[in-house]
Amino acid sequence: MSRIGLLPIAIDKGVQISVTSGNEVRVKGPKGELCTQVNLDITVRVEADTVTVHRPSNLKRHRSQHGLYRALIQNMVIGVTRGYKKELEVIGVGARAAMKQGVLELAVGFSHPVYFVAPSEVNVTADPGRRGQAPRVTIEGIDKQLVGQVAAKIRGLRPPEPYKGKGIRYVGEDVRRKAGKTAAAR
Repeated sequence: MSRIGLLPIAIDKGVQISVTSGNEVRVKGPKGELCTQVNLDITVRVEADTVTVHRPSNLKRHRSQHGLYRALIQNMVIGVTRGYKKELEVIGVGARAAMKQGVLELAVGFSHPVYFVAPSEVNVTADPGRRGQAPRVTIEGIDKQLVGQVAAKIRGLRPPEPYKGKGIRYVGEDVRRKAGKTAAAR
């Protein structure tokens, strides 16, 4: 039994949810509008201040989709009210991050700068960092999946390496360190 799928979704003030005949769920709020296509087997009901998701049977695919679509709708409601945010830090000697004309420019240890153009649905900002602090890149948007994907792509440009920890990592991410070479005793 899906414990997540059974939970009702609370609708915040200022949020409007509509379900079309083709089972497309549209969520409109103060930060924007999101929509997703729900499988026709799954039923989405909008009451006064809650949304519930129902499945037709206990088949494995219906059980898995029940929790999935409930979580997707919940993420859309949170996105249009509060939004999502991911922060990355650039670690390394001479590492820099700057926004130039809407393009993120990173200096992460290569012989050339790396440029990243973010989709228009997300807002990317770069903080160059103060003395003793690593530069930070902040990704904000209303679509949880897109914010996470953009953050993962930026991190993938130079993932943290295990010996010195240099690279791009999430703020608060713990990088497992390896011991380096040691001189052999003679």
